Amino acid sequence: MTHETECDLLVVGSGAAGLACAITAKKRGLDVRVIEKEPVFGGTTALSGGVLWIPLAPHGRKQNPADTREAVREYLMQETGRYFDAATVDTFLDNGPKMVEFFERETTMQFVPTLYPDYHCDEPGGAQIGRSILAAPYDIRGLGRDMQRLKPPLKTITFIGMMFNSSNADLKHFFRATKSLTSFLYVARRLATHMKELLLYRRGINVTSGNALAARLAKSALDLGIPIETSTPARKVLIEDGRAVGLQVEGPDGTRTIRARRGVVLACGGFPHDVQRIAKAYPHVARGGEHLSPTPVGNTGDGVAMAEAAGGTADIRFADSAAWMPVSRVPYANGEFGVFPHLLDRYKPGVIGVLRNGKRFTNESNSYHDVGAAMIRACADQKETAMWLVVDKTALAKYGLGYVKPAPMPLGPHLRSGYLIKGRTLAELAEHAGIDPAGLEATVRAYNAGGAAQGRDPAFDRGRTAFNRYLADPEHQPNPCVAPIETGPFYAVKVVMGDLGTFDGIRTSPVGEVLKRDGSPIAGLYAVGNDRASMMGGNYPGAGITHGPNMTFAYVTAHHVADLAAKPKAAAPSARRLEATV
Repeated sequence: MTHETECDLLVVGSGAAGLACAITAKKRGLDVRVIEKEPVFGGTTALSGGVLWIPLAPHGRKQNPADTREAVREYLMQETGRYFDAATVDTFLDNGPKMVEFFERETTMQFVPTLYPDYHCDEPGGAQIGRSILAAPYDIRGLGRDMQRLKPPLKTITFIGMMFNSSNADLKHFFRATKSLTSFLYVARRLATHMKELLLYRRGINVTSGNALAARLAKSALDLGIPIETSTPARKVLIEDGRAVGLQVEGPDGTRTIRARRGVVLACGGFPHDVQRIAKAYPHVARGGEHLSPTPVGNTGDGVAMAEAAGGTADIRFADSAAWMPVSRVPYANGEFGVFPHLLDRYKPGVIGVLRNGKRFTNESNSYHDVGAAMIRACADQKETAMWLVVDKTALAKYGLGYVKPAPMPLGPHLRSGYLIKGRTLAELAEHAGIDPAGLEATVRAYNAGGAAQGRDPAFDRGRTAFNRYLADPEHQPNPCVAPIETGPFYAVKVVMGDLGTFDGIRTSPVGEVLKRDGSPIAGLYAVGNDRASMMGGNYPGAGITHGPNMTFAYVTAHHVADLAAKPKAAAPSARRLEATV
């Protein structure tokens, strides 16, 4: 069955970039539709931390009034190297603060400041505060009947489905629940509220982080009357006289055509689950290693493939084609498994990461992307890309490790599943984990002898930067990132490579026009979000460098389309049709 509908702007994908573009265009007077491949909306955004890197925005100016455009530009030049694109960077800096002001003024979207330093805050132009903001928590009952269509958060980073506020203060109470009456009462209230929510709504309703960002954007879009059609994958870009004029899509009622008078925007989430493309783009996959992406399984590169079929380009250019995230495989009782992103444990004192030879290879308290990149390079001469996070009894009880929660939560289920590896001695732990025993013993001996008890790490200088210390344990002094490993039994979790989304993608102009190989734009075809090649050139300068630019350029793209539509002689689509197929 085939039928046809029509709109001004058709957006493919319901993550932050797609919804931001749709909302902005609707506010500019365009008739907008959003289609989503999965049965739920929110995309990768709903699983993310919900942070945006937007230098010089209102919240950041209050925190860091001394920050300047020149400093930000210098930092980006330092970080992106040969991929620095002055026109794109200037477009971002011009429009990022405007985007934040627009969404807070015109929609349900609200942001709160964070204390995140730039990931390389000690580099020229780096800042120790003021460039990253966070979506404010949200009660998803505001979505009404659409509440169940919001993609739930990543299961492995919730506690019985409960989300944590993205602040150290919130997590601190859970870590201290057995040591402080104040923290115990805080945790008890949170758990009681959450259990009530599960009974009434079958899910937590007070969401944070990326789930809050996705929910607030979806609420804003739905309030404006923008349809979000889920379970509706795009199949073909329709081209007439070289111009994109719509899509052929699949849906619950079969195949149909959606024509778009002003353009098509691809916001399909990049290609982290495109098996063939990542085999070329990811070095560790190319040499036969394991890769586990916690991004939505529907992110199979549909937008990139459709753009290429329409004449666009999406070359693999960057040394690091994705935002690397060290992850672990979490076995479930039903035989399935989850993916746990190691966002917090690596920073804690008394946690080190070693390779199969038992040796450390990097500063474990660097950003997930930096640790991931170091892991890929350290394992370049072998098929497997993996490390083991190693702790002693004291650190495990205090901080947990990966999916394993701190004391008094039981260890038995994780030991039986094989997720958590245990040894009475370091040598026994190494044997059980498949690590070189002599190598691990020598590494821990050198780490302790180097002054770990006094907070020193001569090998990798952990705790040197404000970012190293930000996610560590501020109560552990003199160095919140470093403590000795000495009290058995000892424990380890195996960590492999994952990603938070791709950096390589469709080549576009600064305003998002999909470009042909000769650099000319394909009229009416745009790319935003992770479908568009990152302005960061495969680098990761700070918390939120995906959402910040993605929402900003989505805002820019929407204004560009609306400006063209407002011109009296805007070109109307003609009748001759050529189909570009995935």
